[in-house]
Amino acid sequence: MKLDENVLQIFNSDWALVTAGDKNKFNAMTIGWGGLGTLWSKPVATVYVKPCRYTHEFLERSEYFTVSFYDGKYKKVLGLLGTKSGRDCDKVAESGLTPRFLPNGVTFDEAYVTLVCRKIYRQDMDLNAIPQFAVDRYYLNEAPHTMYVGEVTQVIR
Repeated sequence: MKLDENVLQIFNSDWALVTAGDKNKFNAMTIGWGGLGTLWSKPVATVYVKPCRYTHEFLERSEYFTVSFYDGKYKKVLGLLGTKSGRDCDKVAESGLTPRFLPNGVTFDEAYVTLVCRKIYRQDMDLNAIPQFAVDRYYLNEAPHTMYVGEVTQVIR
């Protein structure tokens, strides 16, 4: 497996979609926080999702999730998928993206790269261990993120 993208900016400035579920029911949401690296001698992707997000339910139930990346022309679409909830509408249909059903997850045809990840760890972030500046900015009204670590089992281009 090879990934040529700039891993230090691919989440922050390019954004991504994390998708969990299957062809019968899935949800995708835009993420700007994540990481790529190695854990337990395995290539991994790490994503962070707040418990109040609909996608969190899918991540909790799913063995696999995908992380997919898009060209800049999809920034508006990613904005829509990051602000609307799949609980309230069919945001995937509104987005115009084309779901692509994989043996282990869901991605979209428009992605320039998708990481298929098998969930190997999850941890709720501990509010007492988070720096105060981050608590003040992100967690005054909502519970902290859950961190999901997935072994990257496939890179799809």
